[in-house]
Amino acid sequence: MTANNIRIGLVTVSDRASRGEYQDLGGPAMRDWLSRALVSPWQPVARVIPDEQALIEKTLVELCDDERCCLVLTTGGTGPAPRDVTPEATAAVCDKILDGFGEQMRAVSLRYVPTAILSRQIAGVRGQSLIVNLPGKPKAIGECLDAVFPAIPYCIDLIEGPFLETDPQVSQAFRPKSG
Repeated sequence: MTANNIRIGLVTVSDRASRGEYQDLGGPAMRDWLSRALVSPWQPVARVIPDEQALIEKTLVELCDDERCCLVLTTGGTGPAPRDVTPEATAAVCDKILDGFGEQMRAVSLRYVPTAILSRQIAGVRGQSLIVNLPGKPKAIGECLDAVFPAIPYCIDLIEGPFLETDPQVSQAFRPKSG
């Protein structure tokens, strides 16, 4: 896959936003952050969907398998409310769960709000795609991406995805030196 074919899925999971009752702020926040952080040319593949586990699973599979997104970021649906099922949908479609992403995002978010302990976001790999659940608030999206994105380009290298180059002023990608 060439740099010109880098596709990144951006999924907003929200009943109200999917019905047009609420402006999607999470999707644009993810896109804006990536636009600042990535030097590599990339194409967003955006979706706004309701909190329905089967639909979330279908959307993640479509973005990974059909749209060939190397990275899929989700926002919303990670709390303890009955309709918050994004982590369950993510786990259902992933080959491997990467626990460190959720641990790091909660640790960073706890610096700002005590309710971050209620967040259940996870990350995992499906084929050659990395899926990362982010919180729903734009400020928290930025804080979490600041915390975990340095590991994302190397993770995508390891799953044989495209080479992601970052602007070190925004996010310094970490790649171990070979030995």
